[in-house]
Amino acid sequence: MSIVSKINDFMSRASRLLHGGGEASLKKQHLKGKMNARERLDTLLDIESFFETDLFVEHIAQDFGMKGKQLACDGVITGFGMIDNRSVAIFAQDFTVAGGSLGKAHAGKIIKTIDSAGDMGIPLIGINDSGGARIQEGVDSLCGYGDIFFRNTRLSGVVPQLSVILGPCAGGAAYSPALTDFVFVVDKISQLFITGPEVVKSVLGEEIAAEKLGGAMTHATTTGNVHFYAKTEKEAFQQIKKLLSFLPSNCQEDPPIDKNPSKPEKEIETVNAIPTNRRRAYDVKKIIKGVLDSSDFFEVQEHFAKNIVIGLGRLQGRTVGIIANQPYVLAGVLDVNASDKAARFIRFCDAFNVPLLTFVDTPGYLPGMVQEHSGIIRHGAKLLYAYSEATVPKLTVVLRKAYGGAYIAMCSKHLGADFAIAWPTAEIAVMGPEAATNIVFRKEIQESKDPETTRQKMIQEYEDKFANPYVAAARGYVDLIIEPAKTRETLIKAINVVKSRKRPISFNRRHGNIPL
Repeated sequence: MSIVSKINDFMSRASRLLHGGGEASLKKQHLKGKMNARERLDTLLDIESFFETDLFVEHIAQDFGMKGKQLACDGVITGFGMIDNRSVAIFAQDFTVAGGSLGKAHAGKIIKTIDSAGDMGIPLIGINDSGGARIQEGVDSLCGYGDIFFRNTRLSGVVPQLSVILGPCAGGAAYSPALTDFVFVVDKISQLFITGPEVVKSVLGEEIAAEKLGGAMTHATTTGNVHFYAKTEKEAFQQIKKLLSFLPSNCQEDPPIDKNPSKPEKEIETVNAIPTNRRRAYDVKKIIKGVLDSSDFFEVQEHFAKNIVIGLGRLQGRTVGIIANQPYVLAGVLDVNASDKAARFIRFCDAFNVPLLTFVDTPGYLPGMVQEHSGIIRHGAKLLYAYSEATVPKLTVVLRKAYGGAYIAMCSKHLGADFAIAWPTAEIAVMGPEAATNIVFRKEIQESKDPETTRQKMIQEYEDKFANPYVAAARGYVDLIIEPAKTRETLIKAINVVKSRKRPISFNRRHGNIPL
């Protein structure tokens, strides 16, 4: 065969593979409002930056009609590309080819991509759109999933791992995204569950729609299994680009610095930060945006456990991870879900050299049988552990209430905060004045001729003595008290001081045992 013939043969083979499952399958994909795998790569990556690998990989299955059956790219496209001129490793499952099902060769391509991400020190992005394990390949499919899970775990904390659910992701397939750092979903397109509606019906007799069982909004609001919710695929890709703009490519690098930072659009003094009435709620996001560069706060898990707020922003060009109680929801209490949400984000930031900025306004842990029986002790301990273990710079600002164990848990000086800062409105105490008065002065109130007047007098006495930041500051538990208007400039000075702090010497151990 001549060189020309060989080149023509190559072009013919490549052309067939580039068309995936063919025009009919592509049309079905579009009718569902979904792009195909190559369209997704073209949309997400910088123009003409995709460098494809393993185009010609084929399965070797022989049973159940698989012998001689050709599956373009074995249902997954793998390679490398650029996002805003930064390298990423990426794979995209192709639902138009055998439903994107995972067999041994399919898994092998993904495994190579994950390994390459680690070797090169670049973020890993997985676009999931698959019917699950390829039944015809039996245990080989299960082996493939296991090998992927193992690598997701070994790569955790080495490079950022992002999963995008753009179709079904069921059974064992759901666990790879769960092992990655951030999961993105799209309304009416993403489906993520261990057992689908058919299995639930056959085993439990319950009828439930796929969207309600494992749709995008269910996971965004109820389960907390995902981190970013979008209305369209393009919106999800924009979220990915923005997220990566805050992050380093690997754990050995520092996050990228914006060399031309801008002041907040609305600074704290213009947003009436905290109500005069201490019982009134307010939106802590206004304070966060009043501190960050350009008031740009990129919130994570916006729709889940809203009593705590987490996300990324910049201070004088430097990326920071923000954790804040949200008085607007449940008065900002800590509960099971809030503790989990914050703890995992803290550990991510610590893994990738992102300093932590904590805003505190919480009356304590949510009381009641439901929380106690749901394991608030164990879940709350995760937050304590995450803050205590973190070695990145930690700055804490107490805005108003910081009561009891929740005061300690929200990155107090006792958990290693480099600087604990308080506003004059801060109330650092074992509990609120009203509750404390009812306990401490119970006898005096009961024996008084005018119990209510006595009670109010005792509340005022308690407030004067304890419901302020000065007692804690006198003990050295608060490093400085500042005017709210000076919060941004104080935090910038503080982060510049601690950014070069050396990590403490670790104990000689394999690892700690976080209370999972």
